[in-house]
Amino acid sequence: MSVFDLSSRTVLVTGATSGIGYETARQLAERGATVLLHGRTIEEALAAADALVATSGLDAARLIGLGADFARLEEVEALARRVVADHPHLDVLVNNAATAAPERHTLTADGNELAFQVNFLAHYLLTCLLEPAITSGVGGRVVNVSSSLHRTASIQWSDPQRARRYSRLAAYAQSQLALTVFAADPRVAAVSVHPGVCETGLLPLYGVEGGPAAEGATHVVRLCDPAVEIVNGAYYDRDQRVDPAPVAAEDRTVKRLSKLADELVAHHA
Repeated sequence: MSVFDLSSRTVLVTGATSGIGYETARQLAERGATVLLHGRTIEEALAAADALVATSGLDAARLIGLGADFARLEEVEALARRVVADHPHLDVLVNNAATAAPERHTLTADGNELAFQVNFLAHYLLTCLLEPAITSGVGGRVVNVSSSLHRTASIQWSDPQRARRYSRLAAYAQSQLALTVFAADPRVAAVSVHPGVCETGLLPLYGVEGGPAAEGATHVVRLCDPAVEIVNGAYYDRDQRVDPAPVAAEDRTVKRLSKLADELVAHHA
């Protein structure tokens, strides 16, 4: 991959304290970007920023830690308001934060199935609230870090919280399908990418060995480059553009999902 200069760019990476998110933040900062590192707590985010400065010699002024627990939509709302206030021109939002669905059916304080909220709904709300700040000029975009497991999924429209039939793999896959469908929402220029199966906390869901997180991050970072032209709703498997699951490209599904998500985040949007 060619090394490109991002010194004029500001990028928010969610879930930047470990795994692919951490390596994405590192690679973006190495190319000169100002990186907003999101962590579940501000302490975790600041520790990640400090670690990047200590291990990579990066400019501490270009690494800004932000905290928000995505299992609490009020914290997502507060995060968005702070970003809009402090960084009114945001070039790229990388929706990367993800949790493996727990063994047992678990609801957040907002009443949503945990993986559906953390992996999709929180990013949906964050993206909608950041829409005024995301640069409408060349290169302004959203990059959703999805998963090839979206191909195994279906969105349970009558029971999106999976209260009746729960399996952690199906719940995780549903959240990734929703994130992939959301990339086709016409409100913002967005793509989704499966970065490959990497050594992260999600690896047990795949049941196979994973590659280095840094390798997966390169595929995310490439899509942050304004020189890489994107088509809204495009899906990438690593560095190759491929068709997502057929349902992810259906206008009807995009509209249905945005209607469902709007209802679920209504108090915070």
